[in-house]
Amino acid sequence: MHRRFHHEGLERHSRHPWGGHGMGMGGGFGRGGGGRGSRVGRFLEHGDLRFILLALIEEQPRHGYELIKALEERTGGAYRPSPGVVYPTLSLLEDEGFIRPAIGESARKLYEITEPGREALAQNRSSVEAVFARMADAARRSDATAPRVGRAMANLGMALQQRLSEPTVTPEALDRIVALIDETAAAIEKV
Repeated sequence: MHRRFHHEGLERHSRHPWGGHGMGMGGGFGRGGGGRGSRVGRFLEHGDLRFILLALIEEQPRHGYELIKALEERTGGAYRPSPGVVYPTLSLLEDEGFIRPAIGESARKLYEITEPGREALAQNRSSVEAVFARMADAARRSDATAPRVGRAMANLGMALQQRLSEPTVTPEALDRIVALIDETAAAIEKV
């Protein structure tokens, strides 16, 4: 019996360079976006997650949590699928006969690839390699920008905390602070 998943491969969990989190869907890489959190480009098209997980399991037997962490690490934190996406996809791969539980003493269900899984992966190898290349590019960008952006955000946070903790902050001063933050956000979106 095959299962269908409405949002397979579309959920993104983006991590801000300064440590917060945001959820985002759609959009291209880099520019654009808005709302809460940074938007990340689409790593996976519909159905790609199956073969990405299969490729990771081919490297070594893994359980669901290890797969989630592996994807987060490969993207430098820009993409982290939720358990609600990964575990049903693992069930689908198992139903298709592409993976099976590995024999062992683990409390968690450890999966290994089967021969039909290797064949299916071989037919989709170019797509998998393209996704892994996009993930590596995201990780490189994250490594280059995170420290600088993090430092700037920490400076802003400290300045706000210091200024807002003073008893002399007037309603007018608070309005000006809020306006400066809004203006800065608008200017960043245009860069």
